[in-house]
Amino acid sequence: MEKAKILVVEDQNIVALNIRNKLMNLGYTVPSTAASGEEAIRKTELTGSDLVLMDIMLKGDMDGIEAAREIKSRFGIPVLYLTAYTDSETLERAKMTEPSGYISKPFKEEDLHSNIEMALHKNRARKEGEEGKENAQEKTG
Repeated sequence: MEKAKILVVEDQNIVALNIRNKLMNLGYTVPSTAASGEEAIRKTELTGSDLVLMDIMLKGDMDGIEAAREIKSRFGIPVLYLTAYTDSETLERAKMTEPSGYISKPFKEEDLHSNIEMALHKNRARKEGEEGKENAQEKTG
């Protein structure tokens, strides 16, 4: 099976590179990283990523929650938050985007791996379910 492509959105370059290396060691492809919400949206479109690993505090006017909302609505791919912000207000805002997960920093590599695998699996199952409904409608229509 093809390696999943994961876009890393993190405003601290050294942290982004560290996450990228961990993901590559786990067998994923990391086509790019982004440091701002606007850049994340643009790169999601350009790279055809399967999942976005999103920090909440980013450079620029758009935070990770706003970027996640836009990415989910435009591209329909899972967003997994990876952030140091675990306060209840941030958590409530993040929940509104229906993320595939919320991992707090510092994180364990195995937590990252299992959350990514679950998010990818749920997204594949959702797509297959939608395709199944479309095929059933075509047969009856």
